[in-house]
Amino acid sequence: MNAHVENTHFTIRNTAVIEHPADADNLKAALRTLGGGVSIITAGEGEARTGATVTSATALSVEPARMLVSLNRTSSTWPVVERYGHLGINIVGAGHEALANQFAGRGGLRGPDRYRGTEWTTAVSGAPLLVDAVAAIDCTVEEAIERHSHVIVIGRVLAIRIGAGHSLLYQDGRYHALAR
Repeated sequence: MNAHVENTHFTIRNTAVIEHPADADNLKAALRTLGGGVSIITAGEGEARTGATVTSATALSVEPARMLVSLNRTSSTWPVVERYGHLGINIVGAGHEALANQFAGRGGLRGPDRYRGTEWTTAVSGAPLLVDAVAAIDCTVEEAIERHSHVIVIGRVLAIRIGAGHSLLYQDGRYHALAR
């Protein structure tokens, strides 16, 4: 690769790339280029259930088994995760786009209404898990680190359910399914 630096421009294979200020809009634009797996985070019990669609669920470590999820502090999901001390990480597939939209708040559904139209089971921790998820990971909250607008939740993995299919991806404001 032929690359050289000139002030705030990089030339890579005769393509000019302009650096942008490190502000919120440019960071969002850069992150939209990164495809991420779609998970539905669930927490609470009964009428206190709620949840959110995220692309920020990932493994922190496999030994010990720990997950990491970033939640907006102003979301309706974080206070429920904090109160109950548990969360379900439901990795969803191509057939779950409508459900992912429900949990993203599209259509105005909130709290337990987001669970409509799908089958759920209760995990060991008490967190709701999607019966037909590609995979579901049951966690208790080990630590919550509040930084800026978000909370980094570290979950201790209690149980794992592995279903069928391939995970749904989200990039550039759209869902994508992997074809095999």
